[in-house]
Amino acid sequence: MELVPWKPFGQISSLRKEMDRFWNRFLHETPSIGALTEEWLPSVDISETVDSFVVKAELPGLDPKDVKVSISGDILTIKGEKKKEEEEKDEHHHCVERYAGSFQRVFQLPTAVKGDKVEAIFDKGVLKVTLPKVEEAKKKEIEVKVK
Repeated sequence: MELVPWKPFGQISSLRKEMDRFWNRFLHETPSIGALTEEWLPSVDISETVDSFVVKAELPGLDPKDVKVSISGDILTIKGEKKKEEEEKDEHHHCVERYAGSFQRVFQLPTAVKGDKVEAIFDKGVLKVTLPKVEEAKKKEIEVKVK
């Protein structure tokens, strides 16, 4: 038989941790914030290849004509608006979690890009922006010579 120390508040402590985790998740979820401010921010992935930066933004439910992409120096701006659906005459909502309204995401790029070669493609609710780097910004391997 093994002796185990008795912790009278052990179960209360674990319950408190669970409640803290619940409240943190509830208060930090963007749907509740978005519903209050009528703003939303699309999720974005940013990656880098040898030749370019790639930005992918999830924009479900948007029409490509409602999305604007611009570049000014090393600043990339993606903005747009997701239109709210009109409520039907006899329709009463019990829960509304989908985002609607305008958004704007602004990113400072770490190096210069060829602004005239930037390409933005919208496919299946995902905007993919490819930003080719200028030659000076591309990583170059330097050969180490022996003397």
